[in-house]
Amino acid sequence: MPYRSTEILPNDSSASRTPIDIVVLAHDQRHVRRKLLHMRHDDVVMLDLKEPVQLAHGDLLLTETGETIEVIAADEALYEVTPKNRLHLVELAWHLGNRHLPAQIEESRILILRDHVIHDMLIGLGASVREISAPFHPVRGAYHGSGHGHHHHSHD
Repeated sequence: MPYRSTEILPNDSSASRTPIDIVVLAHDQRHVRRKLLHMRHDDVVMLDLKEPVQLAHGDLLLTETGETIEVIAADEALYEVTPKNRLHLVELAWHLGNRHLPAQIEESRILILRDHVIHDMLIGLGASVREISAPFHPVRGAYHGSGHGHHHHSHD
């Protein structure tokens, strides 16, 4: 019988609970309201929330029986974009934003999903681009609606 969860315990909560299993989700799978999620050990949990949320790495899904299931951000095929300097980082972020691409913007780099056309554009703009595999935590857009759920930025 599948588990059912109607509540999220944020990864910054003080509750110390040992999860019974995990769900591994890519960045675009972590924006949810109602969805059947497959756990690592071949069981399922029905997530049934009142409003959509952006699940973060380390969040816990609280089941109706009081058990928890941990959310893990999946490794994804990314480009690590490294600028020449801080001004160059801002310019690169502008070009990526102008194309409405999801991006994880940090102080010294930007992470984006792999796309050979964007790769060539970034090289042409003088960026250093390297293929990596890592969890992806893109910045949520201004039009996304900040009043629903919660989101976190974790730089693993």
